[in-house]
Amino acid sequence: MIFDTHAHYDDEQFDGDRDELLKSMPDLGVGTIVDVSATYESCEKVLALAGKYPHVYAAIGVHPDEVGELNEDKIQHMKELCCNKKVVAVGEIGLDYYWDNEPHEEAAADTMYIMKNYAQGLGGVIHCYSYSREMAEEYVKMGFYIGIGGVVTFKNAKKLKDVAAAIPIEKIVLETDCPYMAPEPYRGKRNQSSYIRYVAEKIAELKEMSQEEVIAVTEKNARDLYGI
Repeated sequence: MIFDTHAHYDDEQFDGDRDELLKSMPDLGVGTIVDVSATYESCEKVLALAGKYPHVYAAIGVHPDEVGELNEDKIQHMKELCCNKKVVAVGEIGLDYYWDNEPHEEAAADTMYIMKNYAQGLGGVIHCYSYSREMAEEYVKMGFYIGIGGVVTFKNAKKLKDVAAAIPIEKIVLETDCPYMAPEPYRGKRNQSSYIRYVAEKIAELKEMSQEEVIAVTEKNARDLYGI
């Protein structure tokens, strides 16, 4: 069964059909979904979804673009939410300079510095990976998984295809980041978890494996990653 390691079903783009869509996932071959909060307000929302659907789990965190709203009380509340049995990770967290108008060095180098100095031994996934093969291999050596989504199906995604081909399948997990980052043939449309089959198909092609094997191995990887 497909394991979507990073989704945002709390997003307003799913307001019209969220319940119907999530209930249909097992019939669409999707066995497990981790719904990841991106704002402080979404932490409660992802936990509510995890409580409602047996195949949905939650990650509690705040996207770097939203951290300005945090204070000590909110951080403490997030820590308390992490004690819920359906919470399997802290996320979404990290660095994102895409919309930042202030001058910075490259986020990739800054992220690697932080991970090497503060995250050794923690375990986790480098979500929506978009850096070099060499850096991916370094993260794998550190014990992290590489999250690969719809971008790998794009014609111009040579760098990510090189990553997917080079690193061991045992260190890859699949993700949608839905409703964003839909793969071909749905590029530009709303993404959802069953579309991971196109990601698995592309990885299978790059690694000369069957699509079914890619789905099975990455599901095991994700269960090991999240302790499910």
